[in-house]
Amino acid sequence: MLTDSSATDSPPDAPAPPRPAWQLLRQEADFRRVYLSQLVSLGGDWFAMIPLLALLQELTGAPQWGALVLAADTLVIAALSPYAGVIVDRVDRRRLMVLCDLLSAGFIATLFLVRTESTAWIALIALGGVAGVKAFYGPAANAALPNLVPKPDLLTANALGGGAWGVMLAVGASLGALLASAVGTYWCFAIDAVSFCVSAALVQRVRKPCGESRGGKARGGVREDLRETASFAREDRRIVALLLAKPGTALGNGVLALFPALGAAVFHVGAAGVGLLYAARGVGALIGPVLGRRLLSGREGRIRLLTLAATLTFGLAYAGFSLVTWFPMAVMLVVLAHVGGSMNSTLSSFSLQSATPDGIRGRVLSVDFMFSTLSLGVSQLVAGGLAMTLDATDAALCIAGIVIIYGVLWWTLSGNLSRTHSAV
Repeated sequence: MLTDSSATDSPPDAPAPPRPAWQLLRQEADFRRVYLSQLVSLGGDWFAMIPLLALLQELTGAPQWGALVLAADTLVIAALSPYAGVIVDRVDRRRLMVLCDLLSAGFIATLFLVRTESTAWIALIALGGVAGVKAFYGPAANAALPNLVPKPDLLTANALGGGAWGVMLAVGASLGALLASAVGTYWCFAIDAVSFCVSAALVQRVRKPCGESRGGKARGGVREDLRETASFAREDRRIVALLLAKPGTALGNGVLALFPALGAAVFHVGAAGVGLLYAARGVGALIGPVLGRRLLSGREGRIRLLTLAATLTFGLAYAGFSLVTWFPMAVMLVVLAHVGGSMNSTLSSFSLQSATPDGIRGRVLSVDFMFSTLSLGVSQLVAGGLAMTLDATDAALCIAGIVIIYGVLWWTLSGNLSRTHSAV
């Protein structure tokens, strides 16, 4: 629901207040299982990704393999997301999430075959496979969330999910690098594979239905389902505006590809300093969802203003980042930027979940996933192109400017987001 609940004179009919995060995790066992499964699998991902990129560089001596792996992670998701949403709305979401985890474990296990330069291509297939599975798992988990927690707690649940990503980015990547140095890269791959199996076991124990029963409902083909999604969005312009919220900050994430160049040429820090910039991104991603929940809770009419503020925070912080030369200030600005980015993501996900009926929620959230990952991939390509013609600081400033302009255009065209949708 996107508007404040009106007060009533009858206390029994008043909606229950949202619970604190710790209480929600303690009292809602099924949500806790899904949340812990995401923590485990995200941690495994970051344990494996950084060592894999280092391994590919060591085996091939060519940076393009790492770039191809990262591109596969975004572009495969973008390509499959619309069709994944159709599946999410047709099958049991809990079983789909379990299957996705097991398939991911299998794909990660193939990384043990990456031993020489001639087998580097296996990493591309493995990470592309994991990305394809993510295209199904992410929308399934997000679409299931309103079925696992009461409506007053939905914003808190989204904040916890957004914070999980930030924690695992900040902690998992660092631990992965340390673990690879201590026991070897292939142990990191083993931990990642096991983490997906643990995640599957946790989701398997969920008892609440993760969606409405699909039994006995006649369904058309894939194209008909996609047309239904497009028709639903056209009938409610809020949905289109919310689907276009995440790309505002996703278009700025290409700056991350410039961190190594900026670390060497501007801040004069080595690999450890560049790693600290990436860790700062994770810290911001942890703070943003918590701040967004605090600012929006009970005041859902603020969603449009807060989305604009989050997008402009991201763009202005990275504009400042491109102009400073003092490294501690640069780190603080990266944190601030991703406070805005993660707040944007949390608020738009919550609003889409609230405004979308269960029968179509998976498809809508898959389109949301597609838009954000496609924007991220475009931003990476733009950053690479700008870096070939401009120095890294000017390229970062251009990307920040794109985000600021996008945010202003989004505000101008989005209209009113406060009308309650009858579906929820």
